[in-house]
Amino acid sequence: MLKEFTTKEKSWILYDIGNSAFTMMVSTLIPIWFNTLAQTAGMDSSDYLASWSYATSIATVIVAFLGPVLGSISDNKGFRKPMFTAVLIIGVIGCVLLGVVPNWMMYLVTYVVAKVAYQSSLVLYDSMINDVTTLDRIDKVSSLGYAWGYLGSCPPFIAALVFYLLGNTGVINEKLSIFLAFLVIAVWWLVVTLPLLKNYEQKNYVEHAADKIAGSFKRIGQTLVHMYKEEKKVFYFLLAFFFYIDGVYTIIDEAVAIGKSLGLDQVGLLVILLLTQVVAFAFSTLFGNLSKKYSSLSLISVCIGGYFAVAIFALFMHTLWQFGIMAFIVGMFQGAIQALSRSYYAALIPQDASGEYFGLLDICGKGASFMGTMLVGITVCVTNSVNVSVATLGVLFVIGFFLLRKSSAIEK
Repeated sequence: MLKEFTTKEKSWILYDIGNSAFTMMVSTLIPIWFNTLAQTAGMDSSDYLASWSYATSIATVIVAFLGPVLGSISDNKGFRKPMFTAVLIIGVIGCVLLGVVPNWMMYLVTYVVAKVAYQSSLVLYDSMINDVTTLDRIDKVSSLGYAWGYLGSCPPFIAALVFYLLGNTGVINEKLSIFLAFLVIAVWWLVVTLPLLKNYEQKNYVEHAADKIAGSFKRIGQTLVHMYKEEKKVFYFLLAFFFYIDGVYTIIDEAVAIGKSLGLDQVGLLVILLLTQVVAFAFSTLFGNLSKKYSSLSLISVCIGGYFAVAIFALFMHTLWQFGIMAFIVGMFQGAIQALSRSYYAALIPQDASGEYFGLLDICGKGASFMGTMLVGITVCVTNSVNVSVATLGVLFVIGFFLLRKSSAIEK
């Protein structure tokens, strides 16, 4: 399937395979192990979900402010690859440390650092797409990146799951099993990224500014003003993205935490989410092919509708098989909505400022995730209902849908 892609395109796609293993850990073993540490400290399920939501919110709001600056600085000639390498290394080290920190507070701090590094790498990685492919291939490359990312995350996650189960059943020491699980993910993340580090070349850039940080802030301000006045289509798309991707990221990040708070079997949750990766691969590939026939905006709208259905379904979710239905529907749309949003946006923006523009996209996405996880945390504290807290995300999909339609009505 990858034979039709160039070496640079395949190297770029491989990073989706590498970082998706960490994404799986964020959605599965990381909250489960945090739950173990929290229970040891006497924390109840509501406090556990709230603490996890707040930590995720802190990580995302940091990246929301950091992302545009990193993206703008990376637009300088020769800066993107070393900046990407630096945050990659921090993220990999953080992933390893998550397997050894001894208590829930240190664990959350380490998680925030690792997640900030991971999300920062995605800002730089997304901005690379205009350097590795052409506009006529961008939907295909972006969709295949997400598709293979979901499938490629399965081998290291299965290995990590085996180590976890060996520790959970007493075959090996539990703490050793957790360390080995996180070590496998960290090594996979690093090794699979090596081809991108070797083959990537920054083709689109701005010449070095005398003061790169101050110059980057200046360019961001100029871009926002210009976007509001002259690029209404991009402006309203970013607003739409801010709302609908909020629900997407929140559901992905909190899936296992939600299941654990409902008292569902954790091994069952892990198996379901592993199978969801296969579903996500199939449907990301399908939507990538559909993008040849249907507009990206139409397909994104379908995905938003699917996520709205998930939010409403959450009101009635109490058993593992119901969680499985929800996970299957999420798998149908999660890769597609991210890939199509990324490629549609990349086709709208100036190529020589892709880092800066993707930094702005990231602040909309990660800033929204802060709102979503805070919404879940606050709602579950007020109502003491996990189901209601997830269902409240539905309003964000509705707002995102109408803003997306407004964007589509504007001539570029």
